[in-house]
Amino acid sequence: MRVAFASCAALPTGDGDDDALLDALVDVGVDASWAVWGAPVEADLVVLRATWDYTERLPEFLTWCDAQPALVNPAGVVRWNADKSYLLDLAGAGVPVVPTALARPGFTDWPDGEFVVKPTVGAGSRGALRVAAGDHGAAARHLAGLGGPALVQPYQAGVDAAGETALVFLGGRYSHAFTKGAMLTPDAEYDESGLYLLERLSGAAPSAAQRRVAEDAVDAAAALTGVHRHDLLYARVDLVPGADGAPLLLELELVEPSLGIRQTDPGAPARFASAVRAALAKR
Repeated sequence: MRVAFASCAALPTGDGDDDALLDALVDVGVDASWAVWGAPVEADLVVLRATWDYTERLPEFLTWCDAQPALVNPAGVVRWNADKSYLLDLAGAGVPVVPTALARPGFTDWPDGEFVVKPTVGAGSRGALRVAAGDHGAAARHLAGLGGPALVQPYQAGVDAAGETALVFLGGRYSHAFTKGAMLTPDAEYDESGLYLLERLSGAAPSAAQRRVAEDAVDAAAALTGVHRHDLLYARVDLVPGADGAPLLLELELVEPSLGIRQTDPGAPARFASAVRAALAKR
């Protein structure tokens, strides 16, 4: 059995977080290696891992995904999740989402207080702007400069102290969690590839309320995309505290999320390997 981890030209072997996953696959008899997306890939399963330049070549990326007969997560899920307007779908399904509006040039319904403007297609916080309260001119200029639709969301101030909590599911089952420090801060820096902001990560033990929201988000995403939650090799649910402290969904990452393997328990790679074996068994 051969599994290909799809990456991009700038990071052909990822950022190091997935190294333990390849080793865990070898332990269960699966040959795993990296392959830059865009070219044909010969493998029993293609796993999207570090395809972090796809936002700049989205039509090409989606066409490539459609052409892979054994892709995880499935191409239909990728197509839905690659555009962050999926948040409106999840909100409509009853998931508590950070209040989100879809904006195009000419948009004027700016939130009170600080808010964020970010492209609907983006990764690694690229193109996201934290806007000071009332600075609608800066927001409008940024929106126009993005050259496409964007999301507008009130800035959740609780993230400055608590950060984001990312809950990771493998094969539809909760695996582990980690925290990410606030990203849109004056001292934020990009990694040397320029593909994502450097993250301050640490392990986490999510609350019962966070677990409920995360489980609901995964269930809703599966229903909206017509798959079983166990068909999702991985899902990362990013939560932030709302004004009342209750968890709100900031993003649901189903395309190529970092899984925080270096921040969690040593059993996570084995759980990932078992989920891959289950995915292979379905082929």
